[in-house]
Amino acid sequence: MRWSAMLLITRPANIITAIADILAGIAIAGYLVLDVLNQEVVFQIVLLCIATVGLYGGGIVFNDVFDIEQDKINRPERVIPSGKLSLRQARNLGLTLFAMAIIAAFCVSAFSGYIALATMCSALLYDKHGKHHAFFGPINMGLCRGLNLILGMSIAPDLEPNYYLIGILPVLFISAITLTAQKETKGKNKMAIALAMVLDASIIVGFWLISQYFPFSIENAFIFLLFWYGINAFAKLKAIIKNNPKLIMKAVKIGVLSLIPLNASYVAGFSSITMAVLVLCLLPISLFLSKKFPVT
Repeated sequence: MRWSAMLLITRPANIITAIADILAGIAIAGYLVLDVLNQEVVFQIVLLCIATVGLYGGGIVFNDVFDIEQDKINRPERVIPSGKLSLRQARNLGLTLFAMAIIAAFCVSAFSGYIALATMCSALLYDKHGKHHAFFGPINMGLCRGLNLILGMSIAPDLEPNYYLIGILPVLFISAITLTAQKETKGKNKMAIALAMVLDASIIVGFWLISQYFPFSIENAFIFLLFWYGINAFAKLKAIIKNNPKLIMKAVKIGVLSLIPLNASYVAGFSSITMAVLVLCLLPISLFLSKKFPVT
């Protein structure tokens, strides 16, 4: 198995955004502050980051495993149909990544382990069935990200249950991205992108609601939210005006990478602007990797 092929199939730029989910969840739980960051907490953060790398990587690998027949026609350049990895090698890689994720999560806590298992099941459900359903597919994909955010929150053993409602927001946004991606290789999805823009706007409302019911500073988060919303709105509007595959795929790519400023918004509001800037520093890393490896 060649390392380059393994990196290609796991989409490293996307994995960076999954790490940002975990850091956002940790911030929501109140553990991304200097007063709390002792050696034990840092070790748990590392384990949760390892878990999300395995979960996201494994999910992406099995996405390509299940899509092999369609990719032979629509995406022959992808790793499996191009012969860079055999189907068996890809399956083994996906299973290894999932095993790594589950073990790392259970090393944090039983609750973290169960959330990781739920995330894995949700990812496999999407890969095999969900993506083919126009309504449930986007929700299924969004659930994977919502659970990933909760995986970060699981670092706190006594977190109040109402905090888990915040996991609805990434469900909405990833649903928006998935809607945008529908028919990305063919175009003609203006209505889906328009609905995605409505979901994006609903997330802004969601952050305002968070500021009303949780110890969240909307003032700290404002500039990060503005950045996130602005780049998504611009990309989606272009994809609506000129509804061609190239611009649709670009809007999807921007949507995926913009998860980092979205997660920085959580961190700014629940932790500090300094910590949010550190999370935002993941964006240039993800952008660099997106030039070397595919995002969609």
